[in-house]
Amino acid sequence: MKAKFITLDGIDGAGKSTNLETIRLWFEQHQLPVLFTREPGGTAVGEALRTILLDSHSQLNARTETLLMFAARQQHLDTVIKPALAAGKHVVSDRFTDATFAYQGGGREIPLSDIAILENWVQHGFCPDMTLLLDISLSVAQQRVAQHSDPDRFEQLDSAFFERTRKIYLDRAATAPQRYHIINSNQPLAEVAAQINQSLSQLFGYTA
Repeated sequence: MKAKFITLDGIDGAGKSTNLETIRLWFEQHQLPVLFTREPGGTAVGEALRTILLDSHSQLNARTETLLMFAARQQHLDTVIKPALAAGKHVVSDRFTDATFAYQGGGREIPLSDIAILENWVQHGFCPDMTLLLDISLSVAQQRVAQHSDPDRFEQLDSAFFERTRKIYLDRAATAPQRYHIINSNQPLAEVAAQINQSLSQLFGYTA
């Protein structure tokens, strides 16, 4: 079986951290080799850039932010994601390029065409086999984020930012329904987990 690259994405408060455990359990149950990683991050360079990008005191303009995201991604692809896939290990990443289109393109209003140029330069057509998009209403997401004791630089942004971000996620999903699996994250956790398990089983050809 060719190793698969799976990404999990969605706005802040969508429940990615919780549902990564659902994905982890699915791989354990099916005894498949898997590497879990995250963006920005996943490497020493990426984690250093993550600290800068999420620090509420960082003074970054939107274009600098976008370039740093792709700098972290280049290192991540070259030293973690592609080597793991080449070795036959499946990879699950907490966020990937869809997040840059959504957050920097939608939220920060960087032209999507500029982001696409960077995507092509860094990825050369490489993309996930499947993206699990946790979609959630803005009001519920904000309630969850409000419970965080120390919100990061993005979590502190206003509703309009996240409305634009969510719209880009859904717009991108609509253009490639074969890759994106939209998961209704407003539902109870058990129902969200069932949707995720079904999507993974479909990708790998198992009976859910």
